[in-house]
Amino acid sequence: MSTNSQIAVITDPETNENIKLDFLHIKKTLLILRALNHKLRQQIIKLVDERRKVTVTEIYIELRLEQSVASQHLAILRTAGLVTASRDGKFIHYSLNYKRLKDVNRLVEDFVG
Repeated sequence: MSTNSQIAVITDPETNENIKLDFLHIKKTLLILRALNHKLRQQIIKLVDERRKVTVTEIYIELRLEQSVASQHLAILRTAGLVTASRDGKFIHYSLNYKRLKDVNRLVEDFVG
């Protein structure tokens, strides 16, 4: 096994095939999957999809949340690249990153078969 701090190359003894494990990429993937694996964030995603773009105010009113809770969950979704933000004057509108969601869905479907 060859390693540096973020990558390990291991060899499958049956096929002699090298498998490169990029731990940084795995960590980023887990961050994205964790962002999706939360009931409230799933509700936010559905709401943003229905409306195409929303403000944090619309989210916390519709889902009956505290503003700070809605903002925290939006930050997690933004960090994972699942929602994007655009400023319109004093308002920030959130939209889904459909390309990222398709990529995640493809990865999950490939993994679980």
